[in-house]
Amino acid sequence: MGRILSLLPAGFLALMLISCSQPQKEIREKLYVFGTLVEIIIRDADEDAARKALVDVNAAFQKMHRDWHAWKPGEMSRLNQAFAEGRTVKVSPFLLPLIKQAKGFEAASEGLFNPAIGAMVAAWGFHADELPKGAPPPKAKIAALVKAQPSMSDVVIRGREVSSTNASVSLDFGGFAKGAALDQAAVILKAHGINNAILNAGGDLNVIGTHGDRPWRLGIRHPKNWGVLASVELKPDEVLYTSGNYERFFEHEGVRYAHILDPRSGWPVDHIVSASVIGKIGAAADAAATALTVAGPKDWHRIARRMGVKFALLVDDKGRIYLNPAMKARIKLEGKETPELVVSPGL
Repeated sequence: MGRILSLLPAGFLALMLISCSQPQKEIREKLYVFGTLVEIIIRDADEDAARKALVDVNAAFQKMHRDWHAWKPGEMSRLNQAFAEGRTVKVSPFLLPLIKQAKGFEAASEGLFNPAIGAMVAAWGFHADELPKGAPPPKAKIAALVKAQPSMSDVVIRGREVSSTNASVSLDFGGFAKGAALDQAAVILKAHGINNAILNAGGDLNVIGTHGDRPWRLGIRHPKNWGVLASVELKPDEVLYTSGNYERFFEHEGVRYAHILDPRSGWPVDHIVSASVIGKIGAAADAAATALTVAGPKDWHRIARRMGVKFALLVDDKGRIYLNPAMKARIKLEGKETPELVVSPGL
């Protein structure tokens, strides 16, 4: 349930934006959260207000990094320790909404997006800033973690007091925390009077307003190379999120093991290379993109419908593109090759 590091080639976002209209006043800032570079571009705003907004966004990011992190010391790790020990703890108003969101995302995805499998993610070695090396974990260990059936449904919330009926639950919000972070950052920017901006967290994107007299025009990265698969225009306050298994992975004896795990088997997904979702809420689009990756070609449209997804695009390991008619109408395929399209009317 990790995230991809980049949706666009370096500099591509800026090139697309600048090449389509006359230069306007822009304020750019680069911040970090969860080890990912976040680029924020603010347009047509008072510079003092923009700078103050960016200070507040950075402060929020630092708190998120400290208290939402799955494996570094903070409120999340203390909560996971309490679950393992069978204790009930009072959580902060800062963390509680994410726990509630996580429960909703798991239920809507029929468990394909499961933020309670932190122990499984750790067993694969993805609870580290560096990618794992060596052999995959023993099959018996993964089987035992699957058998324990950790689920967000095991998490009990009474007011601000939180506990788990299953000691194997270990929360890892890596599959939607960046979306939640950009959602909160957008709220902060708007509170400071920022009406036009884009927030790019390693390729996951929230937009505010427009790019001058036109929509923000962005690219979906081709999962097989560093080019652009398709371009798309986002309406005000839309988001574009992609879950991909082509960057965060390790190889052993010629086999690639990616960071997106199927909670049902405990093993990495290998049939879908990437899934992209357009929505209105970053956290929800973030979670949905991961769930669709796990669902695969047969079930993605059903899970998308359950999660309220209106626009989705998936790419499998053969280069086939799966999408719904609404998404097909919004994208423009780029490049010289014409990929095979599988259009599902199921949404």
